[in-house]
Amino acid sequence: MALRHGGLILAEALRAHGVERVFSVPGESFLAALDGLHELGIGNVVCRQEGGAAMMAEATAKMTGTPGVVFVTRGPGATNASSGLHVAMQDSTPMVCFVGQIARGHRDREAFQEVDYRAFFGPLVKWVAEVDQTERLPEYVMRAFHVAQSGRPGPVVLALPEDMLSAQADVPDLAPTAPAVSRATPEQIVKIVENVSRAKHPLVVAGGPGWSQEAADALKTFAEAAKLPVAVSFRRQDRMDNRSPSYVGDLGVGANPALAKRLRDADLVLALGTRLGDIVTGGYEHLDPAQPGKTILHVHPDADEIGRVFRSDLAVVAQAADVVAALAADPPAPGDWAAWTEAARADYEAWQTPKETPGAVKMERVVGWLAANLPDDAIVTNGAGNYAAWLHRYYSFRRFGTQLAPTSGSMGYGFPAAVAASIAHPDRTVVCLAGDGCFQMTLNEASTAMQHGAKPVVIVCNNGRYGTIRMHQERQYPGRVSGTDLANPDFGALARAYGGYGEVVEDGEAFPQAFARARASGTLAVIELRLDPEALSPGATLSEVRGG
Repeated sequence: MALRHGGLILAEALRAHGVERVFSVPGESFLAALDGLHELGIGNVVCRQEGGAAMMAEATAKMTGTPGVVFVTRGPGATNASSGLHVAMQDSTPMVCFVGQIARGHRDREAFQEVDYRAFFGPLVKWVAEVDQTERLPEYVMRAFHVAQSGRPGPVVLALPEDMLSAQADVPDLAPTAPAVSRATPEQIVKIVENVSRAKHPLVVAGGPGWSQEAADALKTFAEAAKLPVAVSFRRQDRMDNRSPSYVGDLGVGANPALAKRLRDADLVLALGTRLGDIVTGGYEHLDPAQPGKTILHVHPDADEIGRVFRSDLAVVAQAADVVAALAADPPAPGDWAAWTEAARADYEAWQTPKETPGAVKMERVVGWLAANLPDDAIVTNGAGNYAAWLHRYYSFRRFGTQLAPTSGSMGYGFPAAVAASIAHPDRTVVCLAGDGCFQMTLNEASTAMQHGAKPVVIVCNNGRYGTIRMHQERQYPGRVSGTDLANPDFGALARAYGGYGEVVEDGEAFPQAFARARASGTLAVIELRLDPEALSPGATLSEVRGG
């Protein structure tokens, strides 16, 4: 061993935990950490705002299943990053955020950019701590990665006082701790099969973290062998091949009313990895915690999540992936529910039949074209807004790891996620759908994309407004428009200003050719769709909402 400064000790700890790339916005509070990253050659994607950096780290974690890492500076850097940490918490995504901090001797004087990180981040993340001793850095990093991945995954924050980082210490490196893995017992698998076999109207709901392509394949094998209907939770549509006869749709915002009714009518719900949150349950109306009225079999890796909201008849503390693998190996025989499953699939297919919207550019046709023409492994990202409803309703996800979207409903997420996806998978097609309001929250990361060679195709759905809020506004205060109209740039010209490719589409027939040109450009590309303001949502026009 030899004396090393804290930044190098920290970088060695990251390397021990398999970190190959971090995201950051630099700050003088963690210069020693930047030096450590440089010394070890750990990739550093320099972003333009900490919120975008945190969202890139979160998206990377979703793709890899291992913690995403972001470095941000003290004060405003930390508060900016909180938006991405909130996504990670609600999406159950493992993540470690390192925050620069003032020197230890200046605490409690409201020094420059001083923040009490334990108080600020405490309710927002799984664990937050401040490292006061340089020699304890390996210990804290080991614990941070363990907490981020154990039970229900989530974000962890470690604050790094700048004088602690620059100080030297003689300390050994520390290997990652052994993972704490809970597994279903053979008896529990038998009980799942027995309970399902007794049901008349079962429904499988899959979601949450910890999935893989193997798990998605196992779920498909299990469901098709037993002829069970499978719904997925909000923005978890890649948990199963949507082409399967057992796939019956997503329980998300604006879910198929027929599927919502099916959740209400089911006599058994097998929840695989999902928390059964308020979006999935329609604000707890389709499944009432006070009186569920059905058998609930809950599989989740965190014992504290089971029984937190819904009483469970069978609680299985395990990864959903492990349980579906066991069920696929010995599935129950098909029961009396075959007609129930066939009807649920028919409801899904009918829901996919497009309802025509007004205007020369029609979102249902754009998304339908993407579904028919994108390769199976294309990664599709989005943030929040009514535009995403067309994607969730009409796009068919065929493989795991092809959907990056925030279950927290965070605007601005889709573009940073697409940049991160393109950096991680330069050989795959990456498409971001963004609203005009959503894109403008993080479009400054276009320069990050250009700097690091990311080449996603961004489809900006421009209707000149915050569409979701306008929809609610028109329902509750029809005709009284306040705070929902937007003045927008020429998004194609903006992309070209960053050095990328950009064009505007005003006729839907021109979209396929525009997309081909965007892909052929080999760089960041933006296609702006000029939408009719009447096209408010897949199910209703502006006039219909106002008049209804």
